Amino acid sequence: MNYDTFVDQVARRTATSSEQAVALTRATLETLAERLTGGEALDLAAQLPKPLQLVLNPSPSTESAQRFGSAEFVARVALRAGVTEPAARDAARAVFVTLREAVSGGEFDDVVVQLPRDYRDMVEPAMAPGATLRRP
Repeated sequence: MNYDTFVDQVARRTATSSEQAVALTRATLETLAERLTGGEALDLAAQLPKPLQLVLNPSPSTESAQRFGSAEFVARVALRAGVTEPAARDAARAVFVTLREAVSGGEFDDVVVQLPRDYRDMVEPAMAPGATLRRP
């Protein structure tokens, strides 16, 4: 999936402008990169378009995943994107569904396995049958 398609899908799913979808996508991916181990963030980045790869690239100091729950994830996305927490939660769901379409099923599963159970309401829409294009 190319960058414009990714942003367009997030914009459609969040009913926002392309500019707002870029901000929501960046905020979600930056926060996700903090939650994943550095190696997993790199693996995910490798399957995304270049502008999104740059958002996910961890530094040597971020090899270990930060441990925080879904409420903190949403709060960080809201702060980064300048939106309310309910809007941030909806955006995170939209980005996860779009990620599922953009990367292989195995890679998406590798990401989800690193997230605790309380992320389920954000991640499950991406895993629902028919919610995404199935990729090998």
